[in-house]
Amino acid sequence: MAYRQPNYGGGQTRSRGRSLKGTILIGLLIAGFYFFKYMTNTQVNPITGEKQHVSISPEQEVAIGLQSAPQMAQQHGGLHPDQAAQDHVDKVGARLINNTIARASGYNYEFHLLADPNVMNAFALPGGQVFITAALYGKLENEDQLAGVLGHEIGHVIHRHGAERMAKMDLTSGLTGAAVIASGDYNTQQAAQMIGNLVNMKYGREQELESDDFGVRLMMESGYNPGELKGVMDILESGSGGGAKPEWQSTHPSHENRRETIEESIEKYKQELGN
Repeated sequence: MAYRQPNYGGGQTRSRGRSLKGTILIGLLIAGFYFFKYMTNTQVNPITGEKQHVSISPEQEVAIGLQSAPQMAQQHGGLHPDQAAQDHVDKVGARLINNTIARASGYNYEFHLLADPNVMNAFALPGGQVFITAALYGKLENEDQLAGVLGHEIGHVIHRHGAERMAKMDLTSGLTGAAVIASGDYNTQQAAQMIGNLVNMKYGREQELESDDFGVRLMMESGYNPGELKGVMDILESGSGGGAKPEWQSTHPSHENRRETIEESIEKYKQELGN
């Protein structure tokens, strides 16, 4: 009688193979779901005409901004007590809205001067909440530079950058999860997260340049000197202390790239607006 060698573990090998194929399939299905969700959630921006990947409405943006504003202010020492300075910020902000295309956006803009004396910063929340710290406000040399800072932040609101970032981060988070499920490897999760972060950083740099461009437009439409926005770049660069990260590791483009964008935008809007 012929001797038949036992097949130790052969069934388990086949079972593991089927299991691996199953997890890969599940991972691909999850990735496909998140990609389909991202690609199909689109809205046309009424101001820019751009078709954007966003999943929330302008009304939801306003609600998010209003809900988050007190916490954001608290992180920077609360609102500044100097009412005259706050009135100045309000006046410039109103001029940028009431005399430009931004008026048609329908957002209820509010401008906040924050008490933070150390961190030079300005930012905007979805829906029209705009902030500038006392540290940056105190470094500005004229009203045109203040208009440049606020115009840039209004640009983020108009372009719905917050809503775009939410949709993009939801996509990368979903794809990261799908990669981990498909591989079962924690190292894959770390690599996917790193790549996702870099993608979102690049996305952020593109948004910054887009907002610089729109800030130039708002300055020109409201009668401010757009060239002063380059002066803001000088102030921000000097405030960084020369220790800035390489551009590919940063959420913001280099100051030199931003100056070039500003110059190009000035020439572009001179022709488009007839200034």
